[in-house]
Amino acid sequence: MTETNKAVVILSGGLDSTTCMAVARDAGYDVWPLTFFYGQKHSIELESAKRVAAHYGCQDRHFIANLNGIIRGSALTDADKEIPVNRLETEMSSEIPVTYVPARNIIFLSIALSYAESIDAQSIWIGVNALDYSGYPDCRPEFIESFQQVINKGTVAGAHGKGIQIEAPLQHLTKAEIVKLANRLQAPLLHTHSCYQGTDPACGVCDSCQLRIKGFQEAGVRDPIEYAIPINWDVV
Repeated sequence: MTETNKAVVILSGGLDSTTCMAVARDAGYDVWPLTFFYGQKHSIELESAKRVAAHYGCQDRHFIANLNGIIRGSALTDADKEIPVNRLETEMSSEIPVTYVPARNIIFLSIALSYAESIDAQSIWIGVNALDYSGYPDCRPEFIESFQQVINKGTVAGAHGKGIQIEAPLQHLTKAEIVKLANRLQAPLLHTHSCYQGTDPACGVCDSCQLRIKGFQEAGVRDPIEYAIPINWDVV
């Protein structure tokens, strides 16, 4: 692998996307972070993404795409929809949650694909995870496999060139395994933000916070970010 191998990394500023970026860097890719403002109720994750990009020295090519007003219909975007808190894992996995953002990863990957083809990147990296209890249909392996076929058949790079590969290195990892991987690669987890409520410190009770906390607990690692509630990090 040489520095001429470019990778577009979809970077939200959260635990998973930051770990994904760390994996791409560790693999030797020249990373080009791509972050989306899609009308989230809070901008704290955008600031986290900027800090992560700066940590890796690629802030000069960190692009933030503004999709505000285009994507709606989620508790993450709509003021009249409440973000659920204090739910059990069985509740999280029983149905597609209100935090699902309509077609988000389809849109993100489409824009990332256009960007990747324009800068002659070899791959697109995305931190989707099928083992989360979140139940998002656009995080499943069959979705990623299907979008790869779209790339192969619907782009010049796919049809006549070397192709552009989607890399989803966290696809089958548990949250604990993701935390361990991030620690091994010295990913800047202190700069990340996962809270759906967008509070600082993180709320600790939304689905995303609960899954993140459980992952750190199971990994036997203390989360470097602060929470608004006391957390027992000694739980195994």
